[in-house]
Amino acid sequence: MTQTQPQITQVKIATFNVSMEATNYLKNNKAVYSAKTLTNALNSGEFEQINNIAEIIQRVRPDILLLNEFDYVANPQAGIELFKTKYLGISQQGQAPIEYPYVYIAPVNTGVKTGLKGEGVRLSHYGFGRYPGQYGMVLLSKYPIDTDNIRTFQKFLWKDMPNNLMPVEKDGSAWYSDREINIMRLSSKSHWDIPIQVCGQNLHVLASHPTPPVFDGEEDRNGRRNHDEIRFWADYINADVNSYHVDDSGVKGGYKAKAPFVIMGDQNASPYEGDGVPGAIAQLLEHPKVTKSALPGSAGGKQNKPNNQYAGNHTAAWGMQADYVLPSADVSVTNSGVFWPTVDSAEARLVKDRFASSDHRLVWVDVELGVNCR
Repeated sequence: MTQTQPQITQVKIATFNVSMEATNYLKNNKAVYSAKTLTNALNSGEFEQINNIAEIIQRVRPDILLLNEFDYVANPQAGIELFKTKYLGISQQGQAPIEYPYVYIAPVNTGVKTGLKGEGVRLSHYGFGRYPGQYGMVLLSKYPIDTDNIRTFQKFLWKDMPNNLMPVEKDGSAWYSDREINIMRLSSKSHWDIPIQVCGQNLHVLASHPTPPVFDGEEDRNGRRNHDEIRFWADYINADVNSYHVDDSGVKGGYKAKAPFVIMGDQNASPYEGDGVPGAIAQLLEHPKVTKSALPGSAGGKQNKPNNQYAGNHTAAWGMQADYVLPSADVSVTNSGVFWPTVDSAEARLVKDRFASSDHRLVWVDVELGVNCR
């Protein structure tokens, strides 16, 4: 059956940290940490959280959707395809099913062991995770994905970023050992440049999920890594063919396409709050090639932290703006929002807590690309 593309010029783009990893699906208080846990949960139909995630997506109805913290399952039929057919493809609480014929998944660094052993080793995994693929990413699209021209930067080394913020000791010496520095990857999950063909024009999704800038010590290794993971895109879109970027296929250079882009994902950084390195997310928000349109907001977020002047733009339950959909400056933004119902609404059940759906909220932006799909 041939899929019909939407007959519109407006495209709804969204990011959603869905918190669909093993720690949400424990049975009988027994921890079974592996990517199979998500497969079992999807097959069981026992977790209302998954149904609620699907309902939120059906309510917002993005055309392009990045899922953060959807465990990487190498066999799509045991992972994302299960979610599509058993949840998104079935009406949730009266909402119309939604189809995404195009999908991109790829390995991530979380839970992948470095192989380094011995006393003093600080780099046991390339990215924090109890098992390979925890906190993975998936891109869903109603429009075709140009798979031949995808660039991934999973294995890009942190040391190869000029003027990087790799942690140091108090005396200025390197915090990581030489053997750790020589294999330390920048991306805690991965960085993806994914071209999507929207009615004859490419739109590049630049997707990532930088590490939280916490859970470390005085060396601030996670805060520094978060800053540089964000900086990676800021440098990338400068379109310098001689830039330091080298993708997993060995191709050098930054963003070369003469096409609009959107930087999206859970960036774990706020311009005003949190424990990140100051100015981390400003590298994108203030970049001349990124749109300066108003940031998405919600009444529910404002209600969640009524005494916080920034709460209207929060995207996480604990009270911070962490998730972003940032189109390029050459794209017209017509609307945006954060799915965060107020406590007196019928949909409040969907965001009651992390076990209702996620500790993050879906963030969406409507853009016009200047193309005609008719």
